[in-house]
Amino acid sequence: METIYNQREKMTDFIRDNKQNFQDKLLSEAVNVASKINDILETGNIDLLKNAQKLALYVVEQKEGPLIAFAQQEGVAWAEHSLTLAFKLEWVQSIRRTLWHFLYQYDRINNQFNSREEFYALEKRINDKIDQFLNTFLISYSKYKDELIASQRELVEHLSVPVIPLSQSIAVLPLIGMIDTYRIQTIEEKVLTAISDLKIQTLIIDLSGAANMEMYVIDHFQKILTGISMMGCKTILTGLRADLVRTMIHSGISFEEKAETKGTLQQTLKEYLELHQI
Repeated sequence: METIYNQREKMTDFIRDNKQNFQDKLLSEAVNVASKINDILETGNIDLLKNAQKLALYVVEQKEGPLIAFAQQEGVAWAEHSLTLAFKLEWVQSIRRTLWHFLYQYDRINNQFNSREEFYALEKRINDKIDQFLNTFLISYSKYKDELIASQRELVEHLSVPVIPLSQSIAVLPLIGMIDTYRIQTIEEKVLTAISDLKIQTLIIDLSGAANMEMYVIDHFQKILTGISMMGCKTILTGLRADLVRTMIHSGISFEEKAETKGTLQQTLKEYLELHQI
């Protein structure tokens, strides 16, 4: 064990002592990435050359904990700044080749490996750690991207359910575009929360801009109307289009028991503004 430890120390010293040669060799290996080093530094404050040597030393020293933490940090940084994965893959493989070049030079000078068993053991340790870095990096990158996409979709969906107060007791909700399973759930959450928080007594929902709804969406929407009524809020539906009404007629579904219906949002707003002198 002491021999392996001493061997690692000598290898790391060799890499540190030949830092400039290591960087020059790496740049010659990573042709496509080399021209992007300054751009990546400016975009994400990521020093590729410094990080390459850090990775090489972690690999040689077999420092698993710091290597995993470094890979996770790198994954987030590359995902956060939308840096190209192809560059990262090329860069890591170039680090692998450069590291093996230096280990070969080290062996030539020191005649360190006396048997195949020693060499293959080293090969497994080195390549396993580089693969571990790469796998952890990709998982971290993908996780960050997935969370970012989910948060952006949630933001977009919530922005697409704008409950607009007209007075202390009246609000309007214009629904526009396609309403799928995810969005109807967002509508339910946003509407019921808004009624509770804003103390809304009358909610005007305009459907003139909504695309034709599937049956499961209509059924869910009917349940939302029930929930609104249970919270002591009156619902007025405007802009019911002919295709939506036909679908409801043929399916035996009606909103009449749960909500008052009117022709247009403009006319309804005019009536309520005049009635409540808003």
